[in-house]
Amino acid sequence: MIPTLAGRLQTRVFVLATVGALLTALVVPVLPGRPGSLGAAYRTAFLMLLAVIAVGLVWELAYHLLMQFRWDKDWPTLFGLVTVVPEGTVMWLLLNAGLVPGIEGHVSASMFLTMFVFVWLGQWLFVNGPIRVFFVRWRLRGGRLL
Repeated sequence: MIPTLAGRLQTRVFVLATVGALLTALVVPVLPGRPGSLGAAYRTAFLMLLAVIAVGLVWELAYHLLMQFRWDKDWPTLFGLVTVVPEGTVMWLLLNAGLVPGIEGHVSASMFLTMFVFVWLGQWLFVNGPIRVFFVRWRLRGGRLL
């Protein structure tokens, strides 16, 4: 079954809040260009993750609109992977413009790029594989978890 809008929204929030949080916790100590102390780096990284979740909900609405022009109303898997580029670009622009609440100062490009790509690839791989093992009915319910 093709994921519904509600299913995609639920899946995005759930996977970023669980898998994304775990990957963020793992990658922060080795991030290049992290600000000040390790605590400050964790704070910045988790605020960035929250921003990615919030902005991701808007992305899902835009993707839903675009998918209405496709005959099968779904993205090929490669399209899902390539969305890392526009989503990462928008997040980088929001960070540089100071529009992410709670993040003071400048986030280095190396820190952002490393964290964003690592977390993005991890969540993308999880959604395209293990989620189907842990949540057997996920696919049959249109991607809804609740």
